[in-house]
Amino acid sequence: MGVKGLQYFMDCCCPGACVTVNLREMARQHADKSQQDPTIVVDGMACLRHWYSCKDWICGGQWREYMDVLKRWVEAFTSAGIRLVFFFDGVVEEKKRQAWVKRRRRVNRDVSKMFRHVKAYGEQPGRELFCLPSGLASFTRFALSSLGQEVFCSVQEADYEIASYARQHGSMGILGQDSDFIIYDSAPYLSVAKLRIDSLTTVLYDRQRLCQTIGLAVTQLPLLACLLGNDVVSEERMQHVRNNAMETYRTNDPASHSGAPQGQMVLAVSHLVCSLWSREEQQTGLIPQSLDLSAPQKELVKKGVRSYLLPGQEGLQQGDISVPPCGFEKHVSPEILKACREKHVAAEGYMVYSVVCEGVIECSNTLEDEEDAELQPQALVYKPCRQRIYGLLLLQGHDGSSDDLPAIKEWFVYPGNPLKEPEIVPAVPNSLPGDQPSLDSLWFGSGSEVSALRLTCFLSIFDCQEFSELHGAIEDSLLAALCLVTHIVLQGQTLSQEDVDAYLSQAVCLRLKSPKELQQIKLPFLSSRAVQLGSLYIRGLSHLLGANCASGCPLPNAALMPWHSFDGRLFHSKYLLAHSGTEKSVLLDSDSSCLSLFLHLREKLTETCRKQGRVLQSRPRVTEHKTTPGPRYRGRHTGRPPGGENWRERGETTGDHRHGGGGWRERGEARGDPREYENSERLWDRGGGMRGGHFHPHPHSYSNWHDGGPQNWSRPPRQSRGRSYGNTGRYQLAPRWSQPPAPGT
Repeated sequence: MGVKGLQYFMDCCCPGACVTVNLREMARQHADKSQQDPTIVVDGMACLRHWYSCKDWICGGQWREYMDVLKRWVEAFTSAGIRLVFFFDGVVEEKKRQAWVKRRRRVNRDVSKMFRHVKAYGEQPGRELFCLPSGLASFTRFALSSLGQEVFCSVQEADYEIASYARQHGSMGILGQDSDFIIYDSAPYLSVAKLRIDSLTTVLYDRQRLCQTIGLAVTQLPLLACLLGNDVVSEERMQHVRNNAMETYRTNDPASHSGAPQGQMVLAVSHLVCSLWSREEQQTGLIPQSLDLSAPQKELVKKGVRSYLLPGQEGLQQGDISVPPCGFEKHVSPEILKACREKHVAAEGYMVYSVVCEGVIECSNTLEDEEDAELQPQALVYKPCRQRIYGLLLLQGHDGSSDDLPAIKEWFVYPGNPLKEPEIVPAVPNSLPGDQPSLDSLWFGSGSEVSALRLTCFLSIFDCQEFSELHGAIEDSLLAALCLVTHIVLQGQTLSQEDVDAYLSQAVCLRLKSPKELQQIKLPFLSSRAVQLGSLYIRGLSHLLGANCASGCPLPNAALMPWHSFDGRLFHSKYLLAHSGTEKSVLLDSDSSCLSLFLHLREKLTETCRKQGRVLQSRPRVTEHKTTPGPRYRGRHTGRPPGGENWRERGETTGDHRHGGGGWRERGEARGDPREYENSERLWDRGGGMRGGHFHPHPHSYSNWHDGGPQNWSRPPRQSRGRSYGNTGRYQLAPRWSQPPAPGT
């Protein structure tokens, strides 16, 4: 949520309400006063853009570096004696759906600009087109849990649950970036945007001082928020009220006319709210009766005001806070329903709660090129496995008739989907020997037979039952990566042998890389196709996670995290190498054990695909990028290539492209304020040069192979036996290929 213009008003027009605080000192005072451990409730979604400070974001994410950032961030608070409690959005409430759709369409516009920039310049654009890596919010929950933090996933509006928790537990503050936390009568609102992690200082937005400035009581703030506009009451619905308020305000106080328009609006509406209450001797409802609104508008404003009333506060009526309906009670047992909710709230599950308890699932924007007709959107690539997940969860005991097949409402953002309504996706039974297994036995059963059945169910979702023999023989993260790449190949007919080699080689080599080594990988240029393939892989990891949860967790969830099987820069480098015809030994860092493991995995994948009629073909793409002459990229560049805008019509991408006065928050979105970041540097390896457009690692940058022998694939070697070509920072040019460049490289 967020109140239109209120954040700007406090920052620019009400400096007395913006107090710089030292969190260490604030924690000490809080502990002395309350005799409790000081706790800060953290709005995780609002922190994502601040946490992900890695230089590379376009290639799919630098996940190991990101883990180090999170660890240092948490340690800064715990060293000061501050306990952290994290909340993440777990649902999109239907009353917020249109606002969610509007923002998704707007982000689509930025994604399109981003791809155009990559194809024109072969580099990552500036921060005004910053996009968070796909799946960052989902995987961050697991990352923080692995660091020993208390993490919750909401079943209602996350802002509401954050404010409720902070009020109920007497928390020291709420750390976020959402002006709604000013409106809630809860703990003090602390700005994550103004946070200095080294000194633990930030700005506290003082609710009482704000009220003193604008002449309102704290209890009147919810009405102010609704009239200014938020996600419940749209800005447009109350436009006439604000216009009248502004006209009255300027007439009664001409001197204020010289102030900033945003500031005038907040003051004008505040004066209106104050005058409405003063006209009525006894206020009995949520809004003054004298407010000039139609009956439907009044009901809408009442709903908006109720959304700010926390448990125990005056005016909260039973039933005001909606409880998410259970979508498919008849298909699962009460024990499963309870387990779904508990896993969801504790941020230990993925997808199962949305499917079973809501019957609705959504996926935000992914880095996908709407102008590339060759690669399928991730929503379509993974649709078959989602349907099997739905089937595993909902089809136990089903008679197989199509009359009563449960179906899930999917809100997936992808090119060509206008998001006007959800797609209705039916559950599909899994291809398993015997009857569909009981979900209760899968989740709560014990014994070797149940363990084997869990693994079989998991593998069947990706058509990879034959990989059961690899369980225990290779690392779980590699087994998961093999399943994922196999599924991508089976569903994506345009993937080539080179694409598979890039996927598998980076998964094998990643085990031997430190975060520092990964950061130092140099990329001569970026391929728009590799960008999309990287995001496709990460979205697939979230589907692996959902399949694992639905199957009773045959694999530890930790094995499915991206920091164990993917790094964006490493994958991009392997993609460029694979498509340039690099020898497999060099692709595997001249490490014999890595090469042996890679060939073993590739053989398994190829055999499985062949049995299902999918034969991989070699289709190398000329990894060449012709740079556009001119100055280096600057932060204010639009990201458009030279020439016209011959966009293909593949769905609606229109939407409000403004920031809305800074009053509403973009939850984990792909939008960045260019003023908050330095201009990005070009990701161009000038050491190797690009005269011929191709590159090949210098042969002397690798150590000699070590003699092999029988390989133990269950664990990586103790140390790297070779060095990544990216660590040398230089390339040796390969001969120019004779055929013309393929499209999309």
